[in-house]
Amino acid sequence: MFDIQGLILSAPAILFGLTIHEFSHGWAAWKLGDPTAKMMGRLTLNPIKHLDPIGTIALFLFRFGWAKPVPIDPRNFRHPTRDMAISSLAGPAANLLTAGVSGIILRVLDLFHVGGFASILTGYFVLFNLILCFFNLIPIPPLDGSRLLYHLLPPNLAAAFGRLERYGFIILIGIIFLGQLTNVNLLWLYMSPLLKLFSLLFVGRQIV
Repeated sequence: MFDIQGLILSAPAILFGLTIHEFSHGWAAWKLGDPTAKMMGRLTLNPIKHLDPIGTIALFLFRFGWAKPVPIDPRNFRHPTRDMAISSLAGPAANLLTAGVSGIILRVLDLFHVGGFASILTGYFVLFNLILCFFNLIPIPPLDGSRLLYHLLPPNLAAAFGRLERYGFIILIGIIFLGQLTNVNLLWLYMSPLLKLFSLLFVGRQIV
């Protein structure tokens, strides 16, 4: 049975996390010379511009999700693969920074024994921004981690890896649904230790 109250309270954290993630991709690309996202109206903190319906629902239901990719044209970069990797990492970095700031706020709330709505809401900001950060660092196309791996691989391996792009979304959906069917959630096995570690670092206690 779904936790309706949890779904409602987690909505602001999910919407903000997805929005700041995609905005940061576009902002970094713009700073590196590619104006595509700015020209297409994606340099905005309006969540409606960034939400992908399926990815948002998946984040609510399965705690793994995504937004509409920000359009980036690497031909505008001085160093295409390097700058593409930097632009891709800007999203997870923004989520990690948001989780860190939220963690500091939650520590202050804990210090003054402030619980209830404020504490739960801030905890969700930590949790879902860490989820968005580490989920997107998985090196499966089109997730952000794949852009970094593409940059690090030798050219011949990078070309072969790039051909996985067309199958990446199917692979991700398959992994998510396989986990739901078998109760062996590979994504959660990868992310759970990271979420616990960074919860301890940012909040001083586990929030997972």
